[in-house]
Amino acid sequence: MTGAIEVFVVDDDESVRRAVDRLLRTAGYQVRTFASAEDVLAALPGGDPACIIIDVRMPGINGLDLFDRLRQTPCAPVIFITGHGDIPMAVRAMKAGAHDFLAKPFDDEALLGAVAGAVNVSRT
Repeated sequence: MTGAIEVFVVDDDESVRRAVDRLLRTAGYQVRTFASAEDVLAALPGGDPACIIIDVRMPGINGLDLFDRLRQTPCAPVIFITGHGDIPMAVRAMKAGAHDFLAKPFDDEALLGAVAGAVNVSRT
């Protein structure tokens, strides 16, 4: 992996942000973490991530609503992560164009595979 590939992680749980940040950095990605949808929306005009990982349930703007906002302009592939997902939620996200949908706790290799796939999509 090259250090130039940046991944944004949006999750209100600090321990999840830290764990995903550590995993992705170990795999060679540059990572920026955000505690809320509002924080990542403020950062996006200057940021150009290859992939965005979004928690579904967050206070304020939830992950699915954030995705709706992101889709209004071209955006990086999105991977959803959630500890509270169900099949209808996953179907809604995938039909809306999400790259992947992972349930917490997820396997490290599953997340790394999803990110690699999303990065490949964003590079084509």
